[in-house]
Amino acid sequence: MLLDSHSQILSPQELHLRDIGVTIGSEYSARALKESRLDRRTMRFMLWDRILHRELEFSGKPLIVNKTPNDVLIAADILECWPDARFIFLLRHPGAIERSRAATRQGDSPARNAKVIRMYGDALEMARHQYPGLTVRYEELASEPERVTRELCAFLGVPWEPGMIDYGRFEHGRYRVGLGDWKDKIRSGNVQPPDPPPPVEEIHPSLLALCRAWGYLPPAEPAPVPQAVQRAAG
Repeated sequence: MLLDSHSQILSPQELHLRDIGVTIGSEYSARALKESRLDRRTMRFMLWDRILHRELEFSGKPLIVNKTPNDVLIAADILECWPDARFIFLLRHPGAIERSRAATRQGDSPARNAKVIRMYGDALEMARHQYPGLTVRYEELASEPERVTRELCAFLGVPWEPGMIDYGRFEHGRYRVGLGDWKDKIRSGNVQPPDPPPPVEEIHPSLLALCRAWGYLPPAEPAPVPQAVQRAAG
């Protein structure tokens, strides 16, 4: 919403490119495409590119920032399709993600909830180590929106605009489940301060390593060495 409020940036509703592909319906069409030096993967990238280009044409803006959580699972494909793509890595306290997701997906067990978060979190951590990009923390964005949006604009190569902060003045499309956040906080049209993170004892144990990797918890203390091993080493 903040980026989409910029006069030069289009940040549309979640596009879910990972689930968009191409089906070749017959042997004849496969032969014809082969003669044109096209395959399913190339055509998938062509379709992705056309979707984003169409969004840009409608908006009249020169730059698009696509935000869909499962994009992190296709980071390599995105770079193959658009070699000049740049990544913004958005972090949030895994315990806060767990709490937020549990509130909107009450049918999931705590173990299932943590498993999904860990899948995305591990993929994000791997992408952060493999590819260059700008890391942004949700808590800092919500607490200091001007400072963080200035950093985002500098990374994207556009001047900062104060109107970005007042995103409720702009049209961003409908708030719908599956297309991004739809809850009351974002509907307010104003940046809301982040809620305090949950205490450690309320965080699923499988998410603690991710909390430490992202700096939300201190590193784990090494396990004590048994006295018998200490004597043998001495």
